Amino acid sequence: MEHATVATPFGRRPMSLAMMASQKAASAMPEGACVHKWKTFHLIREARERLGATDRGLSVLNALLSFHPETELAADGQLIVWPSNTQLAARANGMSPATLRRHLAVLVDCGLVIRRDSPNGKRFARKGRGGDVEQAYGFDLSPIVARAAEFEELAEEVAAEKRAYRLQRERLTLLRRDIVKLIEAGLNEGVPGDWSRMSEMYAAIVGRLPRSPSLSLLDDLCDALELLLNEVHEALENQLNSENMNANESHFERHIQNSNPQSQFESEYGARKNQEDSGNADETDNLHSLPKRELPLNLVLDACANWRDLAKGGEIRHWREFLGVCETARPMLGVSPSAWREACEVMGDKHAAITLAAIYQRADQINNAGGYLRSLTERARDDRFSVWPMIMALLRARLDAGRDRSRETTENGPQAEGLEVSAALKARMKT
Repeated sequence: MEHATVATPFGRRPMSLAMMASQKAASAMPEGACVHKWKTFHLIREARERLGATDRGLSVLNALLSFHPETELAADGQLIVWPSNTQLAARANGMSPATLRRHLAVLVDCGLVIRRDSPNGKRFARKGRGGDVEQAYGFDLSPIVARAAEFEELAEEVAAEKRAYRLQRERLTLLRRDIVKLIEAGLNEGVPGDWSRMSEMYAAIVGRLPRSPSLSLLDDLCDALELLLNEVHEALENQLNSENMNANESHFERHIQNSNPQSQFESEYGARKNQEDSGNADETDNLHSLPKRELPLNLVLDACANWRDLAKGGEIRHWREFLGVCETARPMLGVSPSAWREACEVMGDKHAAITLAAIYQRADQINNAGGYLRSLTERARDDRFSVWPMIMALLRARLDAGRDRSRETTENGPQAEGLEVSAALKARMKT
């Protein structure tokens, strides 16, 4: 059955361009188009927010579809239903007349139905001699057939957004749990790290989370939490790496200064190098007697006192701050980025930093710090270098210097400041 291109509403209800566009789209639906009305209604329900429909409006649409006798809506069939407001309200779960009229207007504005008003505003159908409907006035359901593909596409987009939202909520929950538990692990295990700052960052990020966040806000919060998680994980992983290096280290060995023949390092260990290379076990040092654990931070700082001068505020409280000084000391010593990167890869970040601190402590005695570091890196690659002998040599030098200054003071004069070490450590340094 054909209708006029434009159907204006009865009474004081105004006409709009949106209503004209909806009628034009309905009249342009392809011939033979046919949709399952309840499946299409389900798609409309999923995409209701995109369409601008309300839940009460969908209740009215569900009631209108129930007045259509067929399960399928076909383009070449009768698509107009003409229930009275009383019948429609009854099928809409007893909706009040005023609420019914308001939500019928919403369905029209959304382009889900079209008003086909009679001259007097009544809804009815005129049948011919064979009982077929020749003319009907009421609500036209043809937009549901014409826009079925659009409804399906919108429903898929909404479903994809819901999946993305659910995944981001799960990601947020996992990130929050991981960060909290890893920070607690770092504090309980006494791992060096700025845990208070990390906790404050976590609280600041989570504090931005409202009761019903949008997908874009969830993305931003998850990205921020992931960066924080990487920082927390890195602090714990550095501790694990240092412990693994200590557990796997089979022996420690005295180092040799190859880049500067006049270096004090070489003068102290050059003779030992010849003994080690000769393979004479009686003449070599007992390298296995060195401690099989990581160097304590305080011991390294005692040996490399000048390293503190490069730290912010002149204070180093944990290994993270110790490693941070390397970015200042490396260019000062003229060590190239490639040499430093290779040292970190071979020795590990912590041992490379200790080596650089020892070189900085004796910078006035080393002509080519970069070449010296590369030489030590090659020895470490062959498992012929350890940072323990370097630190012990620096400590022994400080002890010797302290004894010399003490002998120069008078009996009642001020005593020179020396380095206090334990008897066990003194015995280690003498081996």
